[in-house]
Amino acid sequence: MINLRKARTIIRKAMEKSRELGLKPMSVVVLDAGGHVQAFEREDGAAPGRFAIAQGKAYGSIMLGMAGTAQMARAEAQAYFIAAAGGAFGGQMIPVPGGVLVRDKKGAVIGAVGVTGDTSDNDAIAAMAGIEAAGLTGEI
Repeated sequence: MINLRKARTIIRKAMEKSRELGLKPMSVVVLDAGGHVQAFEREDGAAPGRFAIAQGKAYGSIMLGMAGTAQMARAEAQAYFIAAAGGAFGGQMIPVPGGVLVRDKKGAVIGAVGVTGDTSDNDAIAAMAGIEAAGLTGEI
């Protein structure tokens, strides 16, 4: 499971990576395996609507069991499936990079991270830095 200490590490290190790369202000959410918010932070200057975007990236990852990059590819190949899944999940998923599945050492999905603020690919880079710093494995 992703405890609060690990969730805070993920957020802190994702934001550090973002600043190192000179990215726009980030918002980072960490969800547990059930899709519940474990922790969230929004940097100064980040738009207030970024929580919903970060949560949507992570939520889609956990609910579908596929990271944002795979969701985006699926949306391009089968838009009707992603649209239907979005409807089933109350419109809470955003199928783009920056939603990262988190796995433990045995490969089990234990949560997801959603990062938003810059390009989706840069968001994913920041998320992976946080996940790896917490000693976990991410799937973008």
